[in-house]
Amino acid sequence: MIGGQERRRRRARVTQRRVVHQRGRHDRVADSERDEQCRERGHPRVGTQPRPQALLLRVERPLPLEGVEREQLCRVGGLLLAYDRRRWTVLLESGGRLQPGERITLGADITLLLESRDEQARWTATLEGEADTPSVLDAAGLTPLPPYLLAQRRRGGLPDERPEDFERYNTVFAHGAAQQPAPRSVAAPTAGLHLTAALLDTLVQQGVAQADVTLDIGPGTFAPVRTDVIEDHPIHGETLRVPAATTAALTQARRAGRRILAVGTTTVRAIESLPPGHPATDFAVETHLFITPDRVASGDFTWQHTDAVLTNFHLPKSTLLALVAALPGVGVAQLLDWYDTAVRSGYRFYSFGDAMVVV
Repeated sequence: MIGGQERRRRRARVTQRRVVHQRGRHDRVADSERDEQCRERGHPRVGTQPRPQALLLRVERPLPLEGVEREQLCRVGGLLLAYDRRRWTVLLESGGRLQPGERITLGADITLLLESRDEQARWTATLEGEADTPSVLDAAGLTPLPPYLLAQRRRGGLPDERPEDFERYNTVFAHGAAQQPAPRSVAAPTAGLHLTAALLDTLVQQGVAQADVTLDIGPGTFAPVRTDVIEDHPIHGETLRVPAATTAALTQARRAGRRILAVGTTTVRAIESLPPGHPATDFAVETHLFITPDRVASGDFTWQHTDAVLTNFHLPKSTLLALVAALPGVGVAQLLDWYDTAVRSGYRFYSFGDAMVVV
């Protein structure tokens, strides 16, 4: 954790970067130069010249689906989790109890037929009408902002949607979203919101290499832990993709003794899901990786690729908080002390809040 005057300077810089325009769907991880820590970890010391660092900045464009209307009855909102042509998997909420066989109006001659609801409250539905799914999302979908932002706007009598929402709730390095079929994230990877295109260019000039990963953020990432033992929490699954170029970059960084900094907990989960010794080939899987301090202490989980993390401040009883506490050299007590400092110093939490770098 940074401290004193330097912390205030860095905090000012982070605050200036708080809301930036992010566009697209890839993540990256960065590594930074700390020779002393490299020696402690058994990595060879490098020279004083700038050296490449693996910067994996992960970003996924959130799927828009908010504010659709149920036929002549009440307002329905929801999150589109996935789709295959006209087949949707969606979370819905309404002022009344939804039933299989009901139709939700998405536009003129466009309806969504509800078919079944599973134990995780996910609906399977079929899109009816001539329009395809991308066209419907463009016409009827809204940026899936966090609920607390929508509630605040409604209390102030403001509209749910603003023209700048889509830009502000995506990262600058999520460059492939428009070309990617069926993006599936339900939220932005918010650590990346602190990075601008100019800052990324500066990092490249300073010898920071960049590589991409993708992880489809699911609604389970927001589910609070309700079990007495955190390891008993039913961890959610998320689909990830690590391209061959990134697995090669990770291997090269390790061999050269470079440190790897992950931008966001989603990036951490993606790269740490790689099997040990995975070759430089594409890797895709639905990960159920659950990183906790006890799992690290017991040897059930061993860190492979993550030396440092840029991360926002997370809420209590979250699996993301457990992941940060499990980082090398952190622990629960140290993390609570950092969070106490953040609260007393007026740092901002939530999606557009401040961030910290854990090194």
